[in-house]
Amino acid sequence: MELSRIVITGVGLTSPNGNSLSEFRQNLLDGVAGISRIEMRYMGEVLAGVCDFDPLRYQKKKEVRVGTRAGSISIYCAQEAVKDSGLDFENMSKDRVGIYVGITEHGNVETENEIYNISKFDYDTKYWTHHHNPRTVANNPAGETSLNLKITGPSYTIGAACAAGNMGLVHALQMLRLGEVDVAIAGGVSESIRSFGIFAGFKSQGALAEHEDPNKASRPFDLDRNGIVVSEGGALYTLERLEDAQARGAKIYGEIAGYHVNSDATDYVLPNPERQAQCMRAALKKAKMAASDIHIVNTHATATPMGDVQECRAIREVFADCPDTYVNNTKGFIGHSMGAAGALELAGNLPSFDDGMVHPSINVDKLDPDCAIPNLVLNNPIKAKRVDAILNNSFGMLGINSALIIRRFSD
Repeated sequence: MELSRIVITGVGLTSPNGNSLSEFRQNLLDGVAGISRIEMRYMGEVLAGVCDFDPLRYQKKKEVRVGTRAGSISIYCAQEAVKDSGLDFENMSKDRVGIYVGITEHGNVETENEIYNISKFDYDTKYWTHHHNPRTVANNPAGETSLNLKITGPSYTIGAACAAGNMGLVHALQMLRLGEVDVAIAGGVSESIRSFGIFAGFKSQGALAEHEDPNKASRPFDLDRNGIVVSEGGALYTLERLEDAQARGAKIYGEIAGYHVNSDATDYVLPNPERQAQCMRAALKKAKMAASDIHIVNTHATATPMGDVQECRAIREVFADCPDTYVNNTKGFIGHSMGAAGALELAGNLPSFDDGMVHPSINVDKLDPDCAIPNLVLNNPIKAKRVDAILNNSFGMLGINSALIIRRFSD
């Protein structure tokens, strides 16, 4: 049986350096980052990627107050993705729409806030908010989105560490192919900068970035990189079966050509290059493509010393003889947006199908020799001969790896 072809027909996002695909893309080409200093409880000032979208565009003040930051991000991105798709959303059957949102963390923020609040009242739990349970359940961002858009089809989250953005898209593809839904809203979101525990955890690992200039703090592949800049954000996509998209004359951003997910099973934190290479090769096999058919590889590199090196080893192995394959990274611009990372980083490269430009990895003053990869695009964008396929590499703690391939749509 021939599998349904699944295409992207809408994109909605918010990032630390842009609240729409056009703004985000332009800042990636112009070298504009979006990192700032914020005050973090118990820690003082920390570097973070903060989004400045308007939650009241799609929510009432009470809904923002009762809900979560992750929920607001998801609602904003979903509404933007639906609008961008051109669907007659008001008149379509909402029970045939699914929401699949990848997350890394959820509930930490609200729990930390409530513990802090009751600490001021001698830990008297009568001051604990009655909104806590719906705020902290893992399906919250998808659930808030279903309430906001009145979607009655399946809506839930996919916990997949920092591969979650890719996994939201993978799951949506599977559900569309199974015929469970006719439209999927999928990707990833993160509210991680609201949790001091994430910052404290990375700091205790020696993996929290420091730099006098916030916009130079996130520096994947640079010899002097010293850790992660934690960020919030989100990117959700409207996905449809090709025949449905064509029937209504939809704009098609690209087609999901292949994917694969595997596990290292070797370490809690340190990625395994052999397993990552296996993951990328398996995605290529499913797409019926050779490595040389890929024109952009977007790396996951987070600017940790060993993490970047391990990923570069895998990419060198898979794309060793691919002179037309360019490699880039997005985290120098926006930091690490955790569950949103894969989805946001894919969005930044999608316009390359139209303009042929490959955005750079920035903040690389001295390239680490162990991170040297052929055609690594550094500090300035380049014009590629052609861009017909993008591989988005995304992985996370406890050894989850994902590779997602999007190709230029053609009949």
